[in-house]
Amino acid sequence: MVDVAIVGLGPAGSMLAKLLRPGLSVVALDKKGLDDEKTGFRKPCGGLLAPDAQKALSRLNLTLPKSVLVDPQIFAVKTIDLQTGLLRYYQRFYINLDRHQFDLWLESLIPQAVRVERNALCTRISRVEGGYELLYRQNGAERRLLAKVVVGADGACSLVRKSLFPARRIRQYLAIQQHFCEEHPTPFYSCVFDGRITDSYSWSISKDGNFILGGAFPMDGARQRFEELKKGLASRGFLFGEPLKTEACLVSVPRGLGGLCLGSADAFLLGEAAGFVSPSSLEGISYALSSAIALADSLNKGAAKGIKKASRLYARKCLPIQIKLLLKGLKALGTRSRFLRGLAMRSGLKSIRLLEPEDERA
Repeated sequence: MVDVAIVGLGPAGSMLAKLLRPGLSVVALDKKGLDDEKTGFRKPCGGLLAPDAQKALSRLNLTLPKSVLVDPQIFAVKTIDLQTGLLRYYQRFYINLDRHQFDLWLESLIPQAVRVERNALCTRISRVEGGYELLYRQNGAERRLLAKVVVGADGACSLVRKSLFPARRIRQYLAIQQHFCEEHPTPFYSCVFDGRITDSYSWSISKDGNFILGGAFPMDGARQRFEELKKGLASRGFLFGEPLKTEACLVSVPRGLGGLCLGSADAFLLGEAAGFVSPSSLEGISYALSSAIALADSLNKGAAKGIKKASRLYARKCLPIQIKLLLKGLKALGTRSRFLRGLAMRSGLKSIRLLEPEDERA
């Protein structure tokens, strides 16, 4: 029986595995492969690193390698309201990156003492005497793992959350993305609102010669909503050829603090599995890193004082994250209200005007 089993090696799981103290025996299960494009899991993601995520990496004195960066680096977001036709540009400081390479880079920081099981799909988690039993499928074989502590860093579809905390449900959307060959004369990043299609938002990003269009949609008729989005944007000058690929995944969107779940006792949740996703932008990497730092510190200190102590410490360290999510929820109410959004965009507050002539209506 190992001390800690981590399910999922996205930013949250990898950062936790990196930061846990050497005295703990740790096994990490991840369904990603290293290089296999066809069979290895790749999370659908626009691949923008927000300032808060950059700050979290800075706290750990980490710098991004060139291999995770892509072209171009864009410093303004083209914000479009399809219902009113309003268009504004706002300055933003995101880093454009390859999300899969970013995840692999974080994995590369994990100490060799941590046993990493790749291409490992966890299928069942249950409590047993002294801890938890995890069953997982790897390269066609069924395997079994026993752990005193289990950590769910396995995203919106978290098996750890479903298995151990089934009553703590959270609102979910279907995120859909399509990749196209870039045909626009000038690459850009856009944020699109249309309450007729989704009460969340949609996005586009130019990336290494490709153009990615995505959005988060209610589960009912999600694909039809995505096609309506494409039609609306095509009529406003967006260029779409034949899609190179289509990808989709569930995304958790907390509504208040009721959808958040940190875990309890000897089972913990990180990042999106805990519900740590911005309700306004759906950004989750910064929360994944911050919650991993909080849990690592809690487990490292709690190992000597008892797991219950670690659980209380983790809850306390996550209070700033929860407060921040509440504020993001208030922002989401504003950006997704047609009236308030239109009022803000018409005012031009904090917007920038391009030197090239540009209509203020899309």
